[in-house]
Amino acid sequence: MTENAVPTVERVREALRDVKDPEIGINIVDLGLLRGIEIDPERGSVDVRMTLTSPMCPIAPEILEAARFTVERLPGVRHASVELVWQPPWDPRIDATEDVRAELGIWD
Repeated sequence: MTENAVPTVERVREALRDVKDPEIGINIVDLGLLRGIEIDPERGSVDVRMTLTSPMCPIAPEILEAARFTVERLPGVRHASVELVWQPPWDPRIDATEDVRAELGIWD
């Protein structure tokens, strides 16, 4: 495996910017939905922990599958998993980027 094919947290995060919450139209990274990324370069596995904006999200399975599929397409990744977690709960005032908070009309 070449060094360029070794997945990194930065590469995974950048790839996940392509996954959007379709109801809001903003990517899951800038929304602050990622809770953790663990990489095992020897196995070529990436485990992502993420939350959603609401436990009642009707499209949760689609978002999780899009995230898994996106990570598995990265060079050097043989297996990806995405675990849905609810702790800590999503809080846009803390988790979302400043630009996203402004777009959502959330001011400090």
